[in-house]
Amino acid sequence: MANHSQLGFQDASSPIMEELIQFHDHAMMIALAICTLVLYLLTLMLTEKLSSNTVNAQEIELVWTILPAMVLITLALPSLRILYMMDEINQPDLTLKAIGHQWYWTYEYTDFKNLTFDSYMIPTTDLPLGHFRLLEVDHRVIVPTESTIRVIVTADDVLHSWAVPSLGVKTDAIPGRLNQTSFLATRPGIYYGQCSEICGANHSFMPIVVESAPLANFEHWLSLPPS
Repeated sequence: MANHSQLGFQDASSPIMEELIQFHDHAMMIALAICTLVLYLLTLMLTEKLSSNTVNAQEIELVWTILPAMVLITLALPSLRILYMMDEINQPDLTLKAIGHQWYWTYEYTDFKNLTFDSYMIPTTDLPLGHFRLLEVDHRVIVPTESTIRVIVTADDVLHSWAVPSLGVKTDAIPGRLNQTSFLATRPGIYYGQCSEICGANHSFMPIVVESAPLANFEHWLSLPPS
């Protein structure tokens, strides 16, 4: 999860998030190069006297037409690649349905019978020592590590958004519509997210907690009686 005064992204815990961070760094380097070039040209224009050859040069017009097109291509190709990677879901190991309500989440493990529960934020007055305020829930989403998880997202009342930054997941929950996304947690851990669509007075009080566990621990959790 994010730390105080953190400027960058959270540590990636899925292949998609690793790709997104790499693309972000790639785009920032291109933006830095463009800003440096523009600053240099502005300084040159303010300090040097432009000749008529410089103003009317067709070579310069050719360069400042082709160069932006090349920059857009270097940004578009990796961006489209990541978009297709995020949209493609091949043979998921587990399907999870997330339903947004005002202001809590309902989860259904559709591969199992009667495995459904509501997930509410734990109030600050009931929060155990050492847990995170406004982020901890009474029932976490448990998923196996190194397994492709398909998440079907919808809403019961108003617009919500199911987002877990460390896993590179952010999908709108729309009433009457099923949206689909997927993730693969590369290591065991607890990943925090929040509703990312303003959904009413308690919008900031419906967090998301995904716990990635080894397959043996996940199977043990499935065998436990419902709480």
